[in-house]
Amino acid sequence: MSDTLITIIAIALAAILMFIFPLMTMSDRTDDVAQLTVDTATTEFVDDIRTTGKITQDKYDQFLQTIGSTGNTYNVEMQAQILDENPGKKTTQTARDKIGENVYYSVYTSQIEDKLKSDNGVYKLKEGDIVSVDVKNTNQTLSQQLKNFFYKVVGNDTYTIAASHGGIVTATGK
Repeated sequence: MSDTLITIIAIALAAILMFIFPLMTMSDRTDDVAQLTVDTATTEFVDDIRTTGKITQDKYDQFLQTIGSTGNTYNVEMQAQILDENPGKKTTQTARDKIGENVYYSVYTSQIEDKLKSDNGVYKLKEGDIVSVDVKNTNQTLSQQLKNFFYKVVGNDTYTIAASHGGIVTATGK
């Protein structure tokens, strides 16, 4: 009887070692590739915005398609901090040239997307504006599901694939 029990335990352990751990390793590598893809695409998208001074519908759709090609779904949050052209209206002793005196107001993803749909697919920025893009996956990857099953480490609201990039616009969009 004890030989049968030891044999069953050995077979179960061998199955875990031969199938489960390689599957977990491969799913982790898949997440690593997706992370690299999303990070690269986000950096390229933001750098394109910074150097051209505009967000176009084509570039935005291409960005969404590139990150979507990883097989995951993502929440993309864009923020443009627009340099106020008339900070002198708000205070009496403001000079636009002084460092620390610039006033920004923020425009967010939904406002940018609405403007892209209404203004020929172009959202123009000017030199000195600040743009940032944050991307987080919204679905559970295979790696997350396996970790949830075996370790109970990863919670349901956490994300494993994320990227963030931002910077100051260096050209005025035309």
